[in-house]
Amino acid sequence: MDRTTLVQFIRRQEKMTPGATGEFTNLMNEVLVAAKIVSLQVNNAGLGEDILGMSGRVNVQGEEVQKLDDYANSIFIKLVGESGNICAITSEENEKPVIIPPDRAGKYIFMVDPLDGSSNIDVNVNIGTIFAVYRKQSPGLEVTDDDLLQPGTQQVAAGYIIYGPSTLFVYTSGNGVHSFTLDPALGEFFLSTQNMKIPRHGSTYSVNEGNSQNWQEPQKNLVHYLKEWDEATERPYKLRYIGSLVADFHRTLLKGGIFMYPGDKKSPQGKLRYAFEAAPLAMIVENAGGKATDGKQRILDIRPTDIHQRVPLYIGSSDDLDRAHTLLG
Repeated sequence: MDRTTLVQFIRRQEKMTPGATGEFTNLMNEVLVAAKIVSLQVNNAGLGEDILGMSGRVNVQGEEVQKLDDYANSIFIKLVGESGNICAITSEENEKPVIIPPDRAGKYIFMVDPLDGSSNIDVNVNIGTIFAVYRKQSPGLEVTDDDLLQPGTQQVAAGYIIYGPSTLFVYTSGNGVHSFTLDPALGEFFLSTQNMKIPRHGSTYSVNEGNSQNWQEPQKNLVHYLKEWDEATERPYKLRYIGSLVADFHRTLLKGGIFMYPGDKKSPQGKLRYAFEAAPLAMIVENAGGKATDGKQRILDIRPTDIHQRVPLYIGSSDDLDRAHTLLG
């Protein structure tokens, strides 16, 4: 493994960026500190502190909140919010944005899903954090909808942290996708893979087939196609589905294939949040050579109308996305 740390790597990239002020590096340093704290708590869950199980709270999505959800949310909001580099934080767990007072505010907006896959916490399956960074667009000190509801193309950076057998920090700032592994003995993230690339096509598809009775016909036809035997197109594909978005996406990024969370008769807009899940992962996959759409248009071109807006998501290898689009019509 390369012994370059995450902070060293970001500083090198900063020196190659004209006009860089160091604010982005400072912000990312707070993100990685928060990631270390959450990683430690996840790895120690069940060893003393009463951190597993439900908190008794329901979030803005109408979902029951796990205790670790609340913990991760508070850590990221506190550390990133006090960095001096951001003017607002939006979180999947908070109905409204956290606005930083002008005397402590910076030029960035931070958006985060503090603990994706939290329903898997109690069964020890990989979970993670997904985040995105935007620049404030509006003039003046007030944070407006122009700042909070930007299309994904305006992201400065996006990333995710996986808490599993090892803790991985994967991010892009528009110049390749890079992966770092936490050395728990030293408490540092070290570069493990630079310029990650997703294969042009894979051999797996990832979708919750338990929802198939609610799918529209084009979605049913797509999955049926992936299951058919055809040597020329290297079918059938194999089903791989964990139910933790960061884990399913990370496997797809490494191995290729397609991840799908479609809209259906029950949830026409799907269940994944644009700002906290779809847009950050779309930026990552495109910088790795893949594609991401809502089944019709590119994810990054969508301008959300609400902080918690949901979108269908098809993401993965470029050839697989092209084929899916043809079948979806």
